[in-house]
Amino acid sequence: MNQQDILQKATAWTKAPFDEDTQKEVKEMIEKQPDLLADSFYKNLEFGTGGMRGIMGPGTNRINKYTLGRNTQGLANYLNKVFPDKEKSVAVNYDVRHNSKKFAKIVADVLSANGIKVYLFSQYRPTPELSFAVRHLGTDAGIVLTASHNPPAYNGYKVYWNDGAQIVPPQDQEIVNEINKVKFDEIKFTPKPELIQYVGKELDDAFLKASIAHGTFDAPDRSNIKILFTPLHGTSITLMPEAMKRAGFTDFHIVEEQKIPDPEFSTVKSPNPEEPEAFTIALKKADEIGADIILATDPDSDRIAVAVREPNGKMRLLNGNQTMSMMDAFLIKKWKEQGKLDGKEFIGSTIVSTDMVKKIGAADNVDVKVGLTGFKWIAKMIREAEGKQKFIGGGEESFGYMVGDFVRDKDAITSGLLAAEIASEAKSNNSSFFEELLKLYKKHDYYKEDLEYLVKKGIEGQAEIKKMMVDFRENPPKSFDNSPVVRIEDYLTSKAKNLKDGSEEVLKVEPSNVLIFYTEDGSKIAVRPSGTEPKIKFYFSVHQPLNDIKNYKAVEKELDAKITRIKKDLSL
Repeated sequence: MNQQDILQKATAWTKAPFDEDTQKEVKEMIEKQPDLLADSFYKNLEFGTGGMRGIMGPGTNRINKYTLGRNTQGLANYLNKVFPDKEKSVAVNYDVRHNSKKFAKIVADVLSANGIKVYLFSQYRPTPELSFAVRHLGTDAGIVLTASHNPPAYNGYKVYWNDGAQIVPPQDQEIVNEINKVKFDEIKFTPKPELIQYVGKELDDAFLKASIAHGTFDAPDRSNIKILFTPLHGTSITLMPEAMKRAGFTDFHIVEEQKIPDPEFSTVKSPNPEEPEAFTIALKKADEIGADIILATDPDSDRIAVAVREPNGKMRLLNGNQTMSMMDAFLIKKWKEQGKLDGKEFIGSTIVSTDMVKKIGAADNVDVKVGLTGFKWIAKMIREAEGKQKFIGGGEESFGYMVGDFVRDKDAITSGLLAAEIASEAKSNNSSFFEELLKLYKKHDYYKEDLEYLVKKGIEGQAEIKKMMVDFRENPPKSFDNSPVVRIEDYLTSKAKNLKDGSEEVLKVEPSNVLIFYTEDGSKIAVRPSGTEPKIKFYFSVHQPLNDIKNYKAVEKELDAKITRIKKDLSL
């Protein structure tokens, strides 16, 4: 979009139906802030892998009353079209971010104005409780106002369907088509208060009961481990302490400095449990109190990060691949002990996550389904397998996990309970969470993964990321760390090519802008633009045998060095 088109688009926001404050801000951008104006209006915010996220402020490329109102009006129109003869309802939740409560009320107002009943959360709650609420309350859709772990200037909007899962193709595009038909002056902002019902404690109790039922098994003494928990200033403070208490994890401690919900996330550079820096305060506190395990959640409490002690007593931050591998293996073991495995079960994973989960599943004849990044794809697997296969659990490398299908999205509350259960049972057996992980490595190879990303902001950044992906396709790497590339999977064209014999096969997942390179020595390198942030991401996975768990440090050092050499090949 050129400057003249941007100016024309922005000028429309200086008049009715936009409110006076919005008009004033846009006029100021037009007069004094051309760069900000361009970034605010050069495109419309779009749904990515995790919904729609953006910086708050006026403009079509921003989160504000009007972009949220337009999305909600489009969704309301879609609901009224596909369910013309029934009373429709939507559950609406929100996180601790700036304006989230206000935005949630705006969304509820628009829905009610369109004759749709709204179950509006009375206070911020974890995102997984919204997914649970959709099925528990029997609503036709759900919406949560959140930007997950993004910086404080961001907010976002995620849409769920009546199965409790985020929307997927072709339905997402059908909804987008309805949204694109909506003009800003067609948004119905005047609510019908009688159609808005607030929900609270009763829903919390139902969710906690289900979470404990899925996240705990038969650990003999849950008081045997000392747990340190940090919500990183987010929503999980409303449920995690109570979940642990009800489950019997009585030696439970909270990082006080990060206990209070704070939209500025003032004690961390980023409220992302994937970032080691977010653990700085917790690691110090863990050593002070002698904690066995640290649990950390992101602001909307769908991601879980785990730190446990190595044999030398030092606290170790696990990555998402390690945590999901442990959870997959533990759940399969428990299902097996309960006599529930009959060859018709599966676990879910993603194309950029560790391939070790395939070996974990194969060891007990459990199917492993692999889809695109994002839990909406794992939820889609569940929906498509209903009546044929049972879902045990599933996760992805970015610190998300889902235990069973009572929630159809990643769920830090239930996953936190499961992590504690694994640690408690291991300690009762004179082992530890980390030692059990090493046993997995000895059985299936030591898999080591890493993630690198480049931030490319604004219009120029978007163009740069696009060019990088084109270059990778037109001039793919021939080798990594002197090992030839033998297979290339291009999920945009849905083709995989075997470079040894030139054969091709069709990839049976939805198209996505992802490239994966496999080398002769078993390394896996993936590259993809983020669906929710201005980043291009590089995923690395290498592995080799671990013959003796006492040698894990030496093997890990070799694998780390290999990843470093691969990054060097990519000039990262």
